[in-house]
Amino acid sequence: MNREIVLDTETTGLSPAAGDRLVEIGCVELINHIPSGRHYHVYINPQRSMPEEAFRVHGLSEEFLADKPVFKAVAEEFRAFLGDSRLIIHNAAFDMGFLNAELERAGQRPLDNPVLDTVLLAREKHPGARVSLDALCKHYGIDNSRRTLHGALLDSEILAEVYLELIGGKQVSLALIAENRVSGADAIAARTSAARRPQPLPPRISAQELAAHQAFIAQLGDEAIWAHYAAPATAAAQ
Repeated sequence: MNREIVLDTETTGLSPAAGDRLVEIGCVELINHIPSGRHYHVYINPQRSMPEEAFRVHGLSEEFLADKPVFKAVAEEFRAFLGDSRLIIHNAAFDMGFLNAELERAGQRPLDNPVLDTVLLAREKHPGARVSLDALCKHYGIDNSRRTLHGALLDSEILAEVYLELIGGKQVSLALIAENRVSGADAIAARTSAARRPQPLPPRISAQELAAHQAFIAQLGDEAIWAHYAAPATAAAQ
């Protein structure tokens, strides 16, 4: 099983060395490059003021964050969610710098997970092109209309779709997984069944093609694996 964590953060500014702090962490779990429906999301009290320029980016005010946990209170559950999985991050140096600065303040060792930076991956795949998250969404036809403000969980969901395109797979729509967003240790979203179509899709093969296919299967014998699918295929075509 290949487990990866797509991760994003929001902060009070650009430099942990200058006293800027984390205010939000969002993570999306991928299993074998497919969103599993599990995620981790938490808002964090930075224990400092919120600069106006940072507020304009993510919309998280001092008042909103005042009753949220400090990083030290969520550090263990955050690390437990990550485990030893590879982290998929857009501009990884920025997020890892903040995460490890917060871990140091909390008296914990830095993260040693393997990290894949999707900025570097995008530059390798599209040399000379813009590689911002918005630009990559436009390039791959990914809907990011919800991204009026930056948000760690939303950006992780969008980055997961971009990442899957960057590694050459077909776009996997995260909308196929209905997620109930909760935070902390209970941050597990349930997978739900897709709704039925109001009208079934019309068959894509003709009656003549179906008859020829059935005649071919009949020649393979009763033990042929295709024989097990012949009846469902006939019913679906009718």
